[in-house]
Amino acid sequence: MDEQQQETVCVEFAVGIGDGKFTATAVVPAGPTNLTQILPVLQSLDDSLIGGVTAQLAESGLTVSCKAGCGACCRQMVPLSIFEAEALSTWIRTLPEARQEELAGRFHQALLKLAAAGLIDRMVNEDWLAETESARQLALDYFYQRVPCPFLEDESCSIHPIRPLICREYLVTSPPQHCADPATLQVAPVHLPLNFSRILNAIGAEVERDSRGWIPLVFLFAWMKSGARPGEAVAGAGPQVLYEFVKRIGQARSPMPAADPSPST
Repeated sequence: MDEQQQETVCVEFAVGIGDGKFTATAVVPAGPTNLTQILPVLQSLDDSLIGGVTAQLAESGLTVSCKAGCGACCRQMVPLSIFEAEALSTWIRTLPEARQEELAGRFHQALLKLAAAGLIDRMVNEDWLAETESARQLALDYFYQRVPCPFLEDESCSIHPIRPLICREYLVTSPPQHCADPATLQVAPVHLPLNFSRILNAIGAEVERDSRGWIPLVFLFAWMKSGARPGEAVAGAGPQVLYEFVKRIGQARSPMPAADPSPST
């Protein structure tokens, strides 16, 4: 965030998920901010939710097998919300010029390989988050090109603290080696009661009605050239901006009803 020293306020909220509730406390700016700027808050809340789920798994004798050095999943297509694209763009521009050029080169090489495989047009024209056979095939075709995420270094995420929400939410309890061939080997993903990444995408689709609210992560450097600032479309005092996110949890979980989605200070 730009305004590191501004006054903050503690916000509490509870929202229905399934038969229970997700109750959380967040510290947000008391004054003006926007959805992109409070992404660290959403990341922390998402981590808290995921931590609760993994603790429940542990009680059942299951262990999340994902760890640093296991980067098979980092060769999947990653839908990046436009707000996270804005935040990563801002962060990239703070890096030394040599590092920016290095990353630009990696993104360029990834696009060249995908273009040679005839995947770029399909990625642009098809909703690969849709629950269809063609979307599933596109995801597999992309994965088997073995194109690593440009942020992957030594099989570990080089942006781990600020990685996208969807990357945080993708966890498995199956053997790590199974992730290298998900079409033929059994992969056991961890099912979360809600996905913050989908909520961001839904808000993004409201902001940019001619888009799906997200871009393929490998398009990030191309997207940066647009200079888009989608976060400004969801702006206000910190509690208000957080509420705009929280109230959509019920919509994202439809038809599952949400309860008590209003934050209180």
